[in-house]
Amino acid sequence: MSTKRSNGEGSIYPYKNGHAAYVWVTKPDGKRARKYVYGKSRDEVHDKWIRLHAEAKNGPVSTSSPTLGPYLTRWLAEVVDPDLKPKTAETYAMHVRLYITPGLGAKRLDKLTVRDIRTWVNTLLAQCQCCAQGKDAKRDRPRCCAAGACCKQLASRRTVQDARAVLRSALTNAITEELIPKNVAALVKVRSGRKVKRHPWSVEEAREFLEAARSVRDPLYTAYVLILVLGFRRGEVLGLTWKNVNLDAGEVTVDLQLQRIRRQLVHDETKTEASSAVLPLPQICVTALRLRQKEQEAAKQAAGELWTESDFVFTTRYGTPVEPRNFNRSFASRSDKAGVRRIRLHDTRHTCGSLLAALDVHPRVAMQILRHSKIAVTMEVYTHIPSEATRKALRKLGEHLGQQAQK
Repeated sequence: MSTKRSNGEGSIYPYKNGHAAYVWVTKPDGKRARKYVYGKSRDEVHDKWIRLHAEAKNGPVSTSSPTLGPYLTRWLAEVVDPDLKPKTAETYAMHVRLYITPGLGAKRLDKLTVRDIRTWVNTLLAQCQCCAQGKDAKRDRPRCCAAGACCKQLASRRTVQDARAVLRSALTNAITEELIPKNVAALVKVRSGRKVKRHPWSVEEAREFLEAARSVRDPLYTAYVLILVLGFRRGEVLGLTWKNVNLDAGEVTVDLQLQRIRRQLVHDETKTEASSAVLPLPQICVTALRLRQKEQEAAKQAAGELWTESDFVFTTRYGTPVEPRNFNRSFASRSDKAGVRRIRLHDTRHTCGSLLAALDVHPRVAMQILRHSKIAVTMEVYTHIPSEATRKALRKLGEHLGQQAQK
């Protein structure tokens, strides 16, 4: 083939073992610069050159592209941290650190392909995360992967879905910044895994748990009442302040939560507007909260100068906020001592739904108490209630708690 340049193609020229070309483009920062394309043949470069011309006419074109790792670091700092809730931002950063950067961080942003994403997803699904993250190697005494006995700790499909969703969000921002033309992560789907079937406490188990906590004057007894009767989440119950409790009116306002984020305790508003609500307090809760007031005042007197003043309803014996992880440990320990099954703390919300359903509370009212955004979620809880037996157990539970609270 002749190397003679055609009219208007003065920027295509022989280069190394093929050809190269450039087009003057306007960069996102408004400056003019050359952008180059390369290929093994003149025809290949000519096609790329034509596409680049069209791209330059449509708008700004980036002349250089970072690798994914540095781009994600900047995206987290400049977009995610300022715009999202602290806990959500921390979750995004965790997925980037543990899953995305190790597998794709060295890839050039504009060179990412659907095949790259698919290979990364398949690797995540098959790779032991204990090995990949060196979890066992960090222990003083290795007991599995670092000792030559891989524990096969695979990432769940939900985890892989979430990591892909974070990557998709990052690449969507890259499109907005005109760094790439399309989002290849959006073109790769991850099949959902089977839902893990949860087995929350029955009403009888909840009654046994609360009886055990009340009998030994567990300082977190009132917190347990709130999470079981009103469906409080961990952050909501630990972030509750006396300012938001109106015992005379029998109401509590839920609009704050306490979380440990990036090694700091953060007392902030709830994640969504739907999570914030003014809830009616059943008499059991009112009595438990009055009891909590007396216990806190006694603890303050005992601590003396060591007491830290705050408005939190639930505090340590020195007035400091209760650590979220310590609350989980206390809940698990109390479950063992009460002789009931261990369940996830978050699963108590399903028990709350059982209590409300057994009380024949209208689903719309229960939806408001549980702060579900969709009635279908509430109805799913209601369909799992063994009606008559649960109603009897609930009446027994209510009578017992009322008697205990009056002592």
